Amino acid sequence: MQSITQWDWQPGRKTVLRSVSPMAGHQWQEEIQASPDGETMAAIVRLGEDGFGLRTNDTLWETLFEKAWCPRFAPDNRLTALVQVDGLWTLAVDGETWPETYDFIWNTLFSPDGSTIAAAVQQDMRYGMSRNGETWETLFDNATGYAISADGGSVAAMVQTVPLGQADVETFAKGVYSLAVNGTAWPVNFLNCWSPVLDATGAHAACQVRLNTSEYTVAINGIPWKRTFSCVWEPVFNPATGVVAAPVRIGGKWGMAANGEILWKPAFSQCWQPAYGPDGENLWAIVATDYGHFTVARNGQPWKPTFPVVTDLVLSPDGRHAAALGSANNAAFRIMVDGTVWDGAYDMANKPVCSPDGRHVAVRVEKDGAAMLLCDGRPLKEKFDQLWDPLFSPDSTKLLVRAVQQGAFVRLVLPLAAATGETS
Repeated sequence: MQSITQWDWQPGRKTVLRSVSPMAGHQWQEEIQASPDGETMAAIVRLGEDGFGLRTNDTLWETLFEKAWCPRFAPDNRLTALVQVDGLWTLAVDGETWPETYDFIWNTLFSPDGSTIAAAVQQDMRYGMSRNGETWETLFDNATGYAISADGGSVAAMVQTVPLGQADVETFAKGVYSLAVNGTAWPVNFLNCWSPVLDATGAHAACQVRLNTSEYTVAINGIPWKRTFSCVWEPVFNPATGVVAAPVRIGGKWGMAANGEILWKPAFSQCWQPAYGPDGENLWAIVATDYGHFTVARNGQPWKPTFPVVTDLVLSPDGRHAAALGSANNAAFRIMVDGTVWDGAYDMANKPVCSPDGRHVAVRVEKDGAAMLLCDGRPLKEKFDQLWDPLFSPDSTKLLVRAVQQGAFVRLVLPLAAATGETS
Protein backbone atom coordinates (compact mmCIF):
# COMPACT_ATOMS: atom_id res chain seq x y z
CA MET A 1 0.00 0.00 0.00
CA GLN A 2 1.36 3.38 -0.99
CA SER A 3 1.69 6.08 1.65
CA ILE A 4 0.70 9.66 0.84
CA THR A 5 4.35 10.52 0.25
CA GLN A 6 4.41 7.98 -2.61
CA TRP A 7 1.39 9.37 -4.44
CA ASP A 8 1.84 11.17 -7.73
CA TRP A 9 2.35 14.82 -6.74
CA GLN A 10 3.48 16.01 -10.16
CA PRO A 11 1.44 19.15 -10.96
CA GLY A 12 -1.09 18.67 -13.73
CA ARG A 13 -4.48 17.30 -14.73
CA LYS A 14 -5.34 13.64 -15.27
CA THR A 15 -8.62 12.30 -16.60
CA VAL A 16 -8.94 9.10 -14.59
CA LEU A 17 -12.31 8.11 -16.07
CA ARG A 18 -13.89 9.67 -19.14
CA SER A 19 -17.42 9.00 -17.91
CA VAL A 20 -18.86 8.29 -14.47
CA SER A 21 -22.20 7.28 -16.00
CA PRO A 22 -23.32 3.66 -15.46
CA MET A 23 -21.53 1.15 -17.67
CA ALA A 24 -23.32 -0.95 -20.27
CA GLY A 25 -25.31 -3.77 -18.68
CA HIS A 26 -25.55 -2.07 -15.29
CA GLN A 27 -29.17 -1.64 -14.23
CA TRP A 28 -28.29 1.30 -12.01
CA GLN A 29 -25.41 2.81 -10.06
CA GLU A 30 -25.28 4.31 -6.57
CA GLU A 31 -23.39 7.42 -5.45
CA ILE A 32 -19.78 7.36 -6.59
CA GLN A 33 -16.81 7.45 -4.21
CA ALA A 34 -13.26 8.76 -4.79
CA SER A 35 -10.12 7.15 -3.40
CA PRO A 36 -7.91 9.41 -1.25
CA ASP A 37 -5.17 9.46 -3.89
CA GLY A 38 -7.67 10.34 -6.62
CA GLU A 39 -6.69 7.40 -8.81
CA THR A 40 -9.90 5.39 -8.43
CA MET A 41 -13.61 6.03 -8.64
CA ALA A 42 -15.89 3.40 -7.09
CA ALA A 43 -19.61 2.73 -6.86
CA ILE A 44 -22.05 -0.05 -6.05
CA VAL A 45 -23.84 -1.19 -9.20
CA ARG A 46 -26.88 -3.37 -9.80
CA LEU A 47 -26.49 -6.10 -12.42
CA GLY A 48 -30.08 -7.26 -12.72
CA GLU A 49 -30.73 -10.77 -11.39
CA ASP A 50 -27.00 -11.36 -10.97
CA GLY A 51 -26.93 -9.14 -7.87
CA PHE A 52 -24.70 -6.27 -6.87
CA GLY A 53 -21.11 -5.51 -7.79
CA LEU A 54 -18.43 -2.95 -6.96
CA ARG A 55 -17.28 -0.83 -9.87
CA THR A 56 -13.75 0.53 -9.73
CA ASN A 57 -13.08 2.85 -12.66
CA ASP A 58 -14.10 0.75 -15.70
CA THR A 59 -13.79 -2.67 -14.07
CA LEU A 60 -15.78 -4.75 -11.57
CA TRP A 61 -14.76 -6.79 -8.58
CA GLU A 62 -14.79 -10.46 -9.61
CA THR A 63 -17.27 -11.38 -6.85
CA LEU A 64 -20.92 -10.35 -6.99
CA PHE A 65 -23.12 -10.10 -3.89
CA GLU A 66 -26.77 -10.51 -2.96
CA LYS A 67 -26.69 -7.02 -1.49
CA ALA A 68 -24.04 -4.35 -0.96
CA TRP A 69 -23.98 -0.97 0.73
CA CYS A 70 -21.77 1.66 2.36
CA PRO A 71 -18.76 1.62 -0.01
CA ARG A 72 -15.89 3.48 1.63
CA PHE A 73 -12.22 3.95 0.83
CA ALA A 74 -9.80 3.45 3.70
CA PRO A 75 -7.10 6.11 4.14
CA ASP A 76 -4.62 3.71 2.49
CA ASN A 77 -6.87 3.59 -0.66
CA ARG A 78 -8.30 0.13 -0.06
CA LEU A 79 -11.98 -0.08 -1.05
CA THR A 80 -14.43 -1.55 1.46
CA ALA A 81 -18.12 -2.39 1.29
CA LEU A 82 -20.66 -4.11 3.51
CA VAL A 83 -21.96 -7.11 1.58
CA GLN A 84 -24.42 -9.99 1.88
CA VAL A 85 -23.52 -13.55 0.85
CA ASP A 86 -25.86 -16.53 1.38
CA GLY A 87 -28.14 -14.38 3.51
CA LEU A 88 -25.37 -13.30 5.90
CA TRP A 89 -23.41 -10.04 6.05
CA THR A 90 -19.71 -9.33 6.19
CA LEU A 91 -17.19 -6.72 5.05
CA ALA A 92 -15.30 -6.93 1.77
CA VAL A 93 -11.90 -5.28 1.29
CA ASP A 94 -10.69 -4.93 -2.30
CA GLY A 95 -12.99 -7.80 -3.23
CA GLU A 96 -11.93 -10.16 -0.43
CA THR A 97 -14.50 -10.81 2.33
CA TRP A 98 -13.78 -11.17 6.01
CA PRO A 99 -13.87 -14.85 7.11
CA GLU A 100 -16.63 -14.27 9.66
CA THR A 101 -20.26 -13.50 8.77
CA TYR A 102 -23.01 -11.77 10.74
CA ASP A 103 -26.75 -11.21 10.82
CA PHE A 104 -25.92 -7.59 10.13
CA ILE A 105 -22.92 -5.23 9.97
CA TRP A 106 -22.65 -1.43 9.86
CA ASN A 107 -20.67 1.67 10.90
CA THR A 108 -17.32 1.08 9.20
CA LEU A 109 -14.40 2.71 11.03
CA PHE A 110 -10.79 3.22 9.96
CA SER A 111 -7.58 3.98 11.82
CA PRO A 112 -5.89 7.16 10.49
CA ASP A 113 -3.36 5.16 8.45
CA GLY A 114 -5.99 2.72 7.18
CA SER A 115 -4.25 -0.36 8.53
CA THR A 116 -7.16 -1.21 10.83
CA ILE A 117 -10.77 -1.53 9.71
CA ALA A 118 -13.53 -2.08 12.24
CA ALA A 119 -17.31 -2.31 12.14
CA ALA A 120 -20.31 -2.82 14.38
CA VAL A 121 -21.87 -6.28 14.14
CA GLN A 122 -24.98 -8.14 15.25
CA GLN A 123 -25.13 -11.90 15.65
CA ASP A 124 -28.05 -13.85 17.18
CA MET A 125 -29.45 -10.57 18.53
CA ARG A 126 -26.18 -9.83 20.33
CA TYR A 127 -24.09 -6.78 19.51
CA GLY A 128 -20.42 -5.83 19.44
CA MET A 129 -17.57 -5.05 17.06
CA SER A 130 -15.23 -6.74 14.64
CA ARG A 131 -11.69 -5.49 14.09
CA ASN A 132 -9.88 -6.59 10.92
CA GLY A 133 -12.34 -9.47 10.69
CA GLU A 134 -11.89 -10.68 14.27
CA THR A 135 -15.09 -10.41 16.30
CA TRP A 136 -15.26 -9.72 20.02
CA GLU A 137 -15.48 -12.97 21.98
CA THR A 138 -18.22 -11.42 24.11
CA LEU A 139 -21.23 -9.79 22.50
CA PHE A 140 -23.89 -7.80 24.35
CA ASP A 141 -27.64 -7.18 24.50
CA ASN A 142 -27.06 -3.74 22.99
CA ALA A 143 -24.18 -1.62 21.73
CA THR A 144 -23.80 1.88 20.33
CA GLY A 145 -21.34 4.79 20.13
CA TYR A 146 -18.43 3.07 18.39
CA ALA A 147 -14.83 4.32 18.55
CA ILE A 148 -11.36 3.34 17.35
CA SER A 149 -7.97 4.36 18.75
CA ALA A 150 -5.49 6.32 16.64
CA ASP A 151 -3.11 3.36 16.44
CA GLY A 152 -5.96 1.04 15.46
CA GLY A 153 -5.16 -1.35 18.31
CA SER A 154 -8.39 -0.86 20.23
CA VAL A 155 -12.09 -0.44 19.46
CA ALA A 156 -14.78 0.50 21.95
CA ALA A 157 -18.54 0.78 22.28
CA MET A 158 -21.15 1.61 24.87
CA VAL A 159 -22.82 -1.71 25.82
CA GLN A 160 -25.70 -3.05 27.86
CA THR A 161 -24.29 -5.58 30.31
CA VAL A 162 -27.46 -6.45 32.27
CA PRO A 163 -30.57 -8.00 30.67
CA LEU A 164 -33.50 -5.63 30.75
CA GLY A 165 -37.11 -6.70 30.42
CA GLN A 166 -39.85 -4.57 28.98
CA ALA A 167 -40.79 -1.73 31.36
CA ASP A 168 -38.24 -3.00 33.92
CA VAL A 169 -37.68 0.42 35.45
CA GLU A 170 -36.21 -0.93 38.68
CA THR A 171 -33.35 -2.76 36.97
CA PHE A 172 -32.73 0.17 34.63
CA ALA A 173 -32.43 2.56 37.60
CA LYS A 174 -29.64 0.42 39.07
CA GLY A 175 -27.54 0.92 35.92
CA VAL A 176 -27.22 -1.49 33.01
CA TYR A 177 -24.75 0.31 30.70
CA SER A 178 -20.97 0.31 30.59
CA LEU A 179 -18.08 0.74 28.16
CA ALA A 180 -16.47 -2.23 26.44
CA VAL A 181 -12.95 -2.03 25.00
CA ASN A 182 -11.92 -4.87 22.69
CA GLY A 183 -14.92 -6.83 23.96
CA THR A 184 -14.22 -6.49 27.69
CA ALA A 185 -16.68 -4.34 29.60
CA TRP A 186 -15.76 -2.19 32.57
CA PRO A 187 -16.73 -3.89 35.84
CA VAL A 188 -19.10 -1.03 36.70
CA ASN A 189 -22.45 0.00 35.29
CA PHE A 190 -24.10 3.39 34.91
CA LEU A 191 -27.58 4.70 34.30
CA ASN A 192 -26.37 5.87 30.87
CA CYS A 193 -23.10 6.09 28.93
CA TRP A 194 -22.27 8.13 25.82
CA SER A 195 -19.48 9.23 23.51
CA PRO A 196 -16.58 6.85 24.18
CA VAL A 197 -13.08 8.12 23.37
CA LEU A 198 -9.75 6.29 23.42
CA ASP A 199 -6.29 7.71 23.89
CA ALA A 200 -3.82 7.37 21.03
CA THR A 201 -2.56 3.98 22.19
CA GLY A 202 -5.96 2.57 23.12
CA ALA A 203 -4.72 1.82 26.64
CA HIS A 204 -7.16 4.26 28.25
CA ALA A 205 -10.81 5.01 27.58
CA ALA A 206 -13.24 7.67 28.77
CA CYS A 207 -16.91 8.51 28.28
CA GLN A 208 -19.80 10.59 29.58
CA VAL A 209 -21.85 8.83 32.26
CA ARG A 210 -25.07 9.51 34.14
CA LEU A 211 -24.99 8.35 37.74
CA ASN A 212 -28.65 9.05 38.53
CA THR A 213 -31.48 11.18 37.23
CA SER A 214 -29.66 14.46 37.91
CA GLU A 215 -25.89 13.82 38.20
CA TYR A 216 -23.51 13.49 35.27
CA THR A 217 -19.75 13.12 35.10
CA VAL A 218 -16.91 11.51 33.14
CA ALA A 219 -15.54 8.02 33.75
CA ILE A 220 -11.98 7.01 32.87
CA ASN A 221 -11.17 3.29 32.70
CA GLY A 222 -14.36 2.68 34.65
CA ILE A 223 -13.61 5.18 37.43
CA PRO A 224 -15.88 8.26 37.49
CA TRP A 225 -14.65 11.70 38.45
CA LYS A 226 -15.37 12.49 42.09
CA ARG A 227 -17.17 15.67 41.10
CA THR A 228 -20.55 15.57 39.36
CA PHE A 229 -22.33 18.13 37.17
CA SER A 230 -25.80 18.93 35.89
CA CYS A 231 -24.61 17.85 32.43
CA VAL A 232 -21.40 16.94 30.56
CA TRP A 233 -20.43 16.48 26.90
CA GLU A 234 -17.90 14.33 25.07
CA PRO A 235 -14.50 14.12 26.81
CA VAL A 236 -11.09 14.40 25.18
CA PHE A 237 -7.62 13.13 26.15
CA ASN A 238 -4.73 15.57 26.45
CA PRO A 239 -2.20 13.75 24.23
CA ALA A 240 0.77 15.16 26.15
CA THR A 241 -0.35 14.50 29.73
CA GLY A 242 -3.13 11.91 29.48
CA VAL A 243 -5.46 14.19 31.45
CA VAL A 244 -9.10 13.99 30.38
CA ALA A 245 -11.05 17.20 29.82
CA ALA A 246 -14.76 17.63 29.06
CA PRO A 247 -17.37 20.40 28.78
CA VAL A 248 -19.39 20.63 32.00
CA ARG A 249 -22.46 22.56 33.09
CA ILE A 250 -22.71 24.33 36.43
CA GLY A 251 -25.51 26.67 37.41
CA GLY A 252 -26.86 26.86 33.88
CA LYS A 253 -23.50 27.84 32.35
CA TRP A 254 -20.93 25.75 30.50
CA GLY A 255 -17.18 25.59 31.01
CA MET A 256 -14.47 22.96 30.85
CA ALA A 257 -13.20 20.57 33.52
CA ALA A 258 -10.03 18.47 33.58
CA ASN A 259 -10.07 15.36 35.75
CA GLY A 260 -13.07 16.86 37.54
CA GLU A 261 -11.46 20.22 38.35
CA ILE A 262 -12.65 23.39 36.63
CA LEU A 263 -10.35 24.39 33.78
CA TRP A 264 -12.51 27.00 32.04
CA LYS A 265 -14.81 29.02 34.25
CA PRO A 266 -18.44 28.22 33.33
CA ALA A 267 -19.40 31.31 31.34
CA PHE A 268 -20.89 29.99 28.09
CA SER A 269 -24.43 29.13 27.05
CA GLN A 270 -22.97 26.03 25.38
CA CYS A 271 -19.59 24.30 25.00
CA TRP A 272 -18.88 21.19 22.99
CA GLN A 273 -16.59 19.34 20.55
CA PRO A 274 -13.40 19.85 22.60
CA ALA A 275 -10.10 19.19 20.82
CA TYR A 276 -6.45 19.30 21.90
CA GLY A 277 -3.39 19.98 19.81
CA PRO A 278 -0.63 17.34 19.95
CA ASP A 279 1.45 19.24 22.52
CA GLY A 280 -1.52 19.55 24.87
CA GLU A 281 -1.01 23.29 25.29
CA ASN A 282 -4.08 24.41 23.37
CA LEU A 283 -7.60 23.22 24.15
CA TRP A 284 -10.27 24.28 21.67
CA ALA A 285 -14.05 23.97 21.63
CA ILE A 286 -17.17 25.34 19.98
CA VAL A 287 -18.91 27.67 22.43
CA ALA A 288 -21.92 29.97 22.62
CA THR A 289 -21.13 33.33 24.18
CA ASP A 290 -24.89 33.91 24.46
CA TYR A 291 -28.02 32.17 23.29
CA GLY A 292 -27.76 31.70 19.51
CA HIS A 293 -24.28 33.26 19.30
CA PHE A 294 -21.78 30.48 18.56
CA THR A 295 -18.06 30.74 17.90
CA VAL A 296 -14.78 28.96 18.72
CA ALA A 297 -12.77 29.30 21.93
CA ARG A 298 -9.09 28.62 22.50
CA ASN A 299 -8.07 27.98 26.10
CA GLY A 300 -11.32 29.58 27.19
CA GLN A 301 -10.98 32.72 25.05
CA PRO A 302 -13.68 33.00 22.35
CA TRP A 303 -13.23 34.41 18.88
CA LYS A 304 -15.14 37.65 18.24
CA PRO A 305 -17.24 36.59 15.20
CA THR A 306 -20.41 34.66 16.12
CA PHE A 307 -23.06 32.80 14.12
CA PRO A 308 -26.38 31.11 14.90
CA VAL A 309 -24.66 27.79 14.14
CA VAL A 310 -20.97 26.78 14.23
CA THR A 311 -19.84 23.30 13.18
CA ASP A 312 -16.88 21.29 11.89
CA LEU A 313 -14.09 22.54 14.14
CA VAL A 314 -10.74 21.46 12.66
CA LEU A 315 -7.26 22.00 14.11
CA SER A 316 -3.99 22.35 12.25
CA PRO A 317 -1.64 19.39 12.83
CA ASP A 318 0.34 21.38 15.42
CA GLY A 319 -2.86 22.42 17.21
CA ARG A 320 -2.01 26.13 17.07
CA HIS A 321 -4.55 27.11 14.41
CA ALA A 322 -8.20 26.27 13.88
CA ALA A 323 -10.96 26.56 11.30
CA ALA A 324 -14.72 26.08 11.52
CA LEU A 325 -17.94 26.70 9.61
CA GLY A 326 -20.47 29.34 10.61
CA SER A 327 -23.97 29.50 9.18
CA ALA A 328 -27.37 31.09 9.57
CA ASN A 329 -29.25 27.95 10.56
CA ASN A 330 -27.58 25.83 7.88
CA ALA A 331 -27.77 28.48 5.18
CA ALA A 332 -25.33 31.18 4.05
CA PHE A 333 -22.26 29.21 5.13
CA ARG A 334 -19.11 31.14 6.03
CA ILE A 335 -15.60 29.92 6.85
CA MET A 336 -13.71 31.08 9.95
CA VAL A 337 -9.95 30.63 10.30
CA ASP A 338 -8.18 31.78 13.47
CA GLY A 339 -11.06 34.13 14.24
CA THR A 340 -11.17 35.77 10.81
CA VAL A 341 -14.20 35.23 8.57
CA TRP A 342 -13.44 34.68 4.89
CA ASP A 343 -15.28 36.75 2.31
CA GLY A 344 -18.26 35.13 0.63
CA ALA A 345 -21.28 33.11 1.72
CA TYR A 346 -22.17 29.72 0.23
CA ASP A 347 -25.18 27.45 -0.14
CA MET A 348 -23.18 24.62 1.41
CA ALA A 349 -19.70 24.21 2.88
CA ASN A 350 -17.83 21.12 4.01
CA LYS A 351 -15.34 20.43 6.74
CA PRO A 352 -12.16 22.55 6.35
CA VAL A 353 -8.85 20.85 5.58
CA CYS A 354 -5.57 22.16 7.05
CA SER A 355 -2.16 21.76 5.46
CA PRO A 356 0.52 19.76 7.31
CA ASP A 357 2.47 22.95 8.12
CA GLY A 358 -0.69 24.66 9.41
CA ARG A 359 -0.30 27.66 7.08
CA HIS A 360 -3.10 26.87 4.63
CA VAL A 361 -6.78 25.92 4.75
CA ALA A 362 -8.90 24.55 1.90
CA VAL A 363 -12.68 24.04 1.85
CA ARG A 364 -15.06 22.66 -0.76
CA VAL A 365 -18.25 24.66 -1.13
CA GLU A 366 -21.34 24.87 -3.31
CA LYS A 367 -22.99 27.97 -4.74
CA ASP A 368 -25.68 28.37 -7.37
CA GLY A 369 -25.54 24.66 -8.19
CA ALA A 370 -21.78 24.51 -8.80
CA ALA A 371 -19.08 22.89 -6.66
CA MET A 372 -16.05 25.08 -5.95
CA LEU A 373 -12.87 24.94 -3.97
CA LEU A 374 -11.56 27.68 -1.69
CA CYS A 375 -7.97 27.88 -0.56
CA ASP A 376 -6.92 30.49 1.99
CA GLY A 377 -10.11 32.38 1.22
CA ARG A 378 -9.66 32.50 -2.56
CA PRO A 379 -11.94 30.51 -4.91
CA LEU A 380 -10.31 28.46 -7.62
CA LYS A 381 -11.30 29.66 -11.08
CA GLU A 382 -12.59 26.26 -12.18
CA LYS A 383 -16.01 24.96 -11.18
CA PHE A 384 -17.02 21.33 -10.95
CA ASP A 385 -20.06 19.08 -11.02
CA GLN A 386 -18.88 17.29 -7.86
CA LEU A 387 -15.95 17.60 -5.49
CA TRP A 388 -14.41 15.60 -2.68
CA ASP A 389 -12.37 17.07 0.15
CA PRO A 390 -9.01 18.36 -1.10
CA LEU A 391 -5.73 17.01 0.24
CA PHE A 392 -2.44 18.81 0.75
CA SER A 393 0.88 17.30 -0.20
CA PRO A 394 3.10 16.24 2.72
CA ASP A 395 5.33 19.28 2.15
CA SER A 396 2.29 21.63 2.03
CA THR A 397 3.24 23.00 -1.40
CA LYS A 398 0.53 21.35 -3.54
CA LEU A 399 -3.18 20.63 -3.44
CA LEU A 400 -4.83 17.45 -4.73
CA VAL A 401 -8.29 18.01 -6.20
CA ARG A 402 -10.63 15.06 -6.90
CA ALA A 403 -13.66 16.00 -8.94
CA VAL A 404 -16.28 15.22 -11.55
CA GLN A 405 -16.16 17.76 -14.36
CA GLN A 406 -18.32 17.56 -17.47
CA GLY A 407 -19.12 13.95 -16.64
CA ALA A 408 -15.49 12.83 -16.26
CA PHE A 409 -13.66 11.86 -13.07
CA VAL A 410 -10.54 14.05 -12.94
CA ARG A 411 -7.52 14.39 -10.71
CA LEU A 412 -5.72 17.74 -10.44
CA VAL A 413 -2.50 18.52 -8.60
CA LEU A 414 -2.14 22.29 -8.17
CA PRO A 415 0.83 24.20 -6.82
CA LEU A 416 -0.48 26.28 -3.92
CA ALA A 417 0.60 29.45 -5.68
CA ALA A 418 -1.94 28.65 -8.39
CA ALA A 419 -4.63 27.84 -5.84
CA THR A 420 -4.09 30.89 -3.63
CA GLY A 421 -3.08 33.47 -6.21
CA GLU A 422 0.39 33.91 -4.69
CA THR A 423 3.06 35.24 -7.04
CA SER A 424 6.09 33.96 -5.21
